[in-house]
Amino acid sequence: MNGKNNNPKTLWFLFYKDELLLKNVDNKLSIPCGDTPPLTSKYTQHTITNLSNIPCVAYYLDEQPTLNGYTTMTLRDVYEHLDKKYYKVAGKALEIIYWDKNTQYCPACGTKTQTETPISKKCPNCGKEIFTIVTPAILVRIKKDDKIMLVHSRTFKKNYKGLVAGFVETGESLEECVRREVMEETSLTINNIKYFGSQPWPYPSNIMIGFTADYESGEVHLQDEELSSGGFFGKDNLPLLPRKDSLARKIIDDWINN
Repeated sequence: MNGKNNNPKTLWFLFYKDELLLKNVDNKLSIPCGDTPPLTSKYTQHTITNLSNIPCVAYYLDEQPTLNGYTTMTLRDVYEHLDKKYYKVAGKALEIIYWDKNTQYCPACGTKTQTETPISKKCPNCGKEIFTIVTPAILVRIKKDDKIMLVHSRTFKKNYKGLVAGFVETGESLEECVRREVMEETSLTINNIKYFGSQPWPYPSNIMIGFTADYESGEVHLQDEELSSGGFFGKDNLPLLPRKDSLARKIIDDWINN
């Protein structure tokens, strides 16, 4: 649903780039709520869900916001300040905005697309339908005796170590992806692959799918293009770990606690 929102009470998830606009009262941060957004924008707004019967609207700001009583913060940093239910909606809002901005024109014929539903568009010329896209990626905890494999990816912005990860390729199953990524990044063979859990990861539009596995054979040889360091770690010599809200940390903590 797009266009003007007439509900007298609406939660406004306003983004400038990847930063969320938050109301700041005595250093307590919250999602702006009211009949109109704090700032207007030339971009279309998207009603994405309801929380306690209050519509939640995604809105993109085309200029850096400067408002007294408000602050901006990246979605990654917002986790420490918002209730999880608001954080989850904020992630969905950012994904919808990213999708909308990157599907303005039909990929088949180049005609400007039209919104059909909150998660779909249609080309008025050739009829091609365009739905929101979620890209699957895997994480895997590899256990060898009383240790697990932890690695530092060159894409990490901080000096922590996490799990072997990678994107699912066309034509392969999740389990095939797990085996391939482990072999490519560490040169190890694994077995006993088991599903652990999943998590939306809106950076910008992924879903992380977690697994556990056991070491089978091989010597560790890290893929230099992807990983800067890594190895097997025991509970008594763990490096800096990923943040608490990440699926990687949940999988690691499960091993630590059990």
